[in-house]
Amino acid sequence: MTPDLVSELLDLMNARSVLSGGLLAGGAWAIRFPPSTQLKFWGIQRGRAWIVFEGRPPLRAEAGDVFLFHGAGPHLLASDLDAEPVPLAQVAAARLGAMNHHGDGNEFLMFGGKVELDAGCEPLLFAGLPPLIYLPGQEKRTGAIHWVLERLVQERDAALPGWQQAGVQLAHLMFIGILRVWLADPDQPGQPGSGLLRAAGDPRLAPALRLMHGAPGRAWRLAELAQAAAMSRASFALRFKRVAGTSPLHYLTALRMRLAQKQLRSSGASLAQLAETFGYASESAFSNAFKRVLGQAPSTYRAALRDAGR
Repeated sequence: MTPDLVSELLDLMNARSVLSGGLLAGGAWAIRFPPSTQLKFWGIQRGRAWIVFEGRPPLRAEAGDVFLFHGAGPHLLASDLDAEPVPLAQVAAARLGAMNHHGDGNEFLMFGGKVELDAGCEPLLFAGLPPLIYLPGQEKRTGAIHWVLERLVQERDAALPGWQQAGVQLAHLMFIGILRVWLADPDQPGQPGSGLLRAAGDPRLAPALRLMHGAPGRAWRLAELAQAAAMSRASFALRFKRVAGTSPLHYLTALRMRLAQKQLRSSGASLAQLAETFGYASESAFSNAFKRVLGQAPSTYRAALRDAGR
């Protein structure tokens, strides 16, 4: 089976979606959201509202529209831009179960979630994403996301055993669905200049990336990777740098260190064993590479995990 590079990258970051809940609203209302450093996503199941992100013109969101954004400053969600905004914390204080209710009526329904990552992994994901991805509901490619939204409503209304866990899985499907649509259109507005996520979704680079992911401990040469991508060494290196934002060999080093980090969390392998696994001639060479990429020595990282009881 062909390796799924995007899944491997998300797995390296231990990306997991959390269903924050739903918003049911009606009448003239406005909610002020605080700044957030997290990656969040919204899907509107019915109704319409204005969404105002700091520094951007207001967006008129309709049923079926989905959003994914990160590093957002204060932002506004409102049925009426003249309504007095209410802080999100005030709305959440009256929350019933998984749903927030606001205003008079129920003509607007939205579900939201967030993506949690292991500490220090945010730059890996955010460098490959624009600050805002907006997918209008009328786009045919969003059909799978609409199915998820409908299923979330069904799970919420039926409240069958396990519906909350089902909601978590559906939230992750929504996140993956948004990424798929975005990665399928590299020329859409808002596409960032470079990032590891873009590299993982680039079909020209995929053959070379699969080699590196399949045997990260091997001493890959630029010529071998370029040949796999059916490109000259110069063309391959230029494209890799433009799409991934780093060189192929720097990417390989970062991949090795993230895999080693995962091993340190999940196994009792010694540093000498990890050095051999990832192609380093000595434990000190491996430790120096780990510290250069992740900011601390592997022994320090493992000790911190032990102290945290993980």
